[in-house]
Amino acid sequence: MAGRSIPWLNVAAVAAVAVAATLIVARNVHGHAGVRLLNVSYDPTRELYRDINAQFVAEQDKAGQPHVEIRQSHGGSSRQARLSIAGDLQPDVVTLGLPSDVEALRKRGLVAAGWAARLPNGSRPYTSTVVFVVRRGNPQAIHDWPDLIRPGIEVITPDPKSSGNGKLTALAAWGAVVTRGGSEEDARAYLKAFYEHAPFLVVAAREAGTAFAVEKLGDVHVAWENEALREVGESHDSLQIVYPPVSILAEPSVAWVDANVARHGTEAIARAYLQYLFSDAAQETIARDGYRPFNAGVLARHADTLPNLALFNVTAIARDWDDAQEKFFADNAIIDTVYRPKPR
Repeated sequence: MAGRSIPWLNVAAVAAVAVAATLIVARNVHGHAGVRLLNVSYDPTRELYRDINAQFVAEQDKAGQPHVEIRQSHGGSSRQARLSIAGDLQPDVVTLGLPSDVEALRKRGLVAAGWAARLPNGSRPYTSTVVFVVRRGNPQAIHDWPDLIRPGIEVITPDPKSSGNGKLTALAAWGAVVTRGGSEEDARAYLKAFYEHAPFLVVAAREAGTAFAVEKLGDVHVAWENEALREVGESHDSLQIVYPPVSILAEPSVAWVDANVARHGTEAIARAYLQYLFSDAAQETIARDGYRPFNAGVLARHADTLPNLALFNVTAIARDWDDAQEKFFADNAIIDTVYRPKPR
């Protein structure tokens, strides 16, 4: 704290936390963990699951259940799925940005067929969308997708091959053309121009937000709605959100990882943890942290920060999320024809 010296032991503890920066741990105050879970999630959910984990652990403790230690891993959603498939991460549960990322685990035999039907609302405890974050006063007059490809505009967005935010941005941009009467050729041309206006493509959503809000790079950040709300809230009135007239309904999805929970003996607590996401208490936290809860009553109570929007479903541009993955993001699919990797 300000004005107080920090004992060397505390300095060491801070250093240890920094080394494990991707892990958020719900700890037992007595230091005796009963059950451990690893939740592999996408990049912007750090604050959400910090809050959810604390609530869930408290509920378990209050009910006299074995204490739960929840470890948290964050990164680009598609990259997190690939690491889980490779065994570099061994999640008990995944809470990923796209249904297709969970499907990738199902195709490798890690998650059971029919996983989406195991929890309410198709295993989607919340939805989201992608919006624009601009500098206060909107000096570049950015209001709609065509504004992003005007001369001189620099767009900050993550790489669509690694990031759920990046994928949704590409799908939203494509849909903004075809749902308003444009052809697929028009949409392809727009996407090519869009990526030409990106000075670089980072691997995950939070890194893109840092580049825009903290490093002050670019003119517009195309972001998850919850990330946009966080950035604006932390900006000291230097940023604002622009809701484009057309955007996509994002449907983050959750599942317990059958192969891993069987090996770890954690299926019961993994189920309970994900079921908790649909509880009234968790739905309130979800809304407070900038996600759109599936509970309509909770969503209505947060209409001041989560306004009603007309969002198009993925079926407006593909058969379903899995088809969208193949059509847009597979090797030699649409994205490979309109963009090139631009690491910083």
